[in-house]
Amino acid sequence: MREEIKKLLKEYEKYAKENGICLNPDKKVVEFLLNGILEKEKKYGKRYCPCRRITGKKEENGKFICPCVYCKKEIEEYGHCHCFLFLKCEKNNK
Repeated sequence: MREEIKKLLKEYEKYAKENGICLNPDKKVVEFLLNGILEKEKKYGKRYCPCRRITGKKEENGKFICPCVYCKKEIEEYGHCHCFLFLKCEKNNK
């Protein structure tokens, strides 16, 4: 795993713990998604969610910086965010 992915992983693990959610336990999925976030950062200058379409509207795009403004609501409603990076924790995974 690349160093920049390890650093990002630690940031998102901290975010998940602080917010009572979990990262997807599938390490391959997480690494794929983190790569997507880093690619968007290289392309657009921000860590946008890999599952969100970036538009030419700066204000609108701000909502898509990962974890995006929809993350917590999606986890509450569906048990996961749109891209499955974050999940509702099962009782034994908190």
